[in-house]
Amino acid sequence: MSKFKKKKDGGLAPINTASLPDIVFMLLFFFMVATVMRENTLKVANSLPAANQIEKLDKKSPVSYIYVGKPSDNYAPRYGKEARIQLNDNYADLKDIASFISAERAALREELVNSLTVALKVDRKTNMGVVGDVKHELRKVNALKINYITAASEDTNKAE
Repeated sequence: MSKFKKKKDGGLAPINTASLPDIVFMLLFFFMVATVMRENTLKVANSLPAANQIEKLDKKSPVSYIYVGKPSDNYAPRYGKEARIQLNDNYADLKDIASFISAERAALREELVNSLTVALKVDRKTNMGVVGDVKHELRKVNALKINYITAASEDTNKAE
């Protein structure tokens, strides 16, 4: 018997995975910072009316958006040229507003339900009859905190 044995070929050396968690967390952090969360895709025209006395909405209260306007150019052949209501990412009818508000309230914590604000983003060329109908439906479901989203006019900048 020989004193020295030949070394057996062990194959490939194992891959060093010591830095793998660092790389994974670095990629995770990068995508968390670089990703923009999409709220809604606008399907209606939305050139906001100008106002000269505007206030910023308090960020602490929850806000649900209702968009009103004529369908944008991509959707006009399918949905016509009359003003439409958009809730989240879909067109809706007046009767859908009640279920939309109840779903928004159900998604909130119990202490925030009463502070839900409904923000109306209405195109400046929209007939006010549609806006009145939307407000009437909101009154039916006791959503009384309504905010109109507007663009700042040039007079606002001069006054400050």
